[in-house]
Amino acid sequence: MLNHFLPSAYVKSVLLIKPEDLLENGFKGIITDLDNTLVEWDRADATQDIMAWFKSMRDAGLQITVVSNNHIERVSHFCDPLGIPYICEARKPMKKSFHQALATLGLPKKEVVMIGDQLLTDVLGANRVGLQTILVVPVASSDATITKFNRAIERRIMARFKRKGLLTWED
Repeated sequence: MLNHFLPSAYVKSVLLIKPEDLLENGFKGIITDLDNTLVEWDRADATQDIMAWFKSMRDAGLQITVVSNNHIERVSHFCDPLGIPYICEARKPMKKSFHQALATLGLPKKEVVMIGDQLLTDVLGANRVGLQTILVVPVASSDATITKFNRAIERRIMARFKRKGLLTWED
């Protein structure tokens, strides 16, 4: 059961994920979380760095869709100016939104990677569907109330991964 929470890879920042590395590993599509993965949960718009990251992915031929548990106003405000398709109110880790994202991308799951900052929503949901996952360090040290609860549980899971030598993580 604990393996459902284990990411395929982990990096400090989404900005360290390079299109050539994804392509080399057979990926053609990206499903990404929004809040605390791409930008702080309370930042409305994309930063210049994130806009450049999206451009580099698209220029390499990678497709992207955002899957967020947040409400439509938040997600559409972020994604629409960038021309990024999205699924909001996703109810991650439920499988439905991941299947919807795969349909949006029009790619088989072996060609899609999920990038997110939470074990309990992003990694668990994507692993349950059979996607590869990349866990990133949250971009903000603050969280929304429900996420604070999730982080407490995640710290216990991460500590267990550390003890077993399965994952190293920076707090």
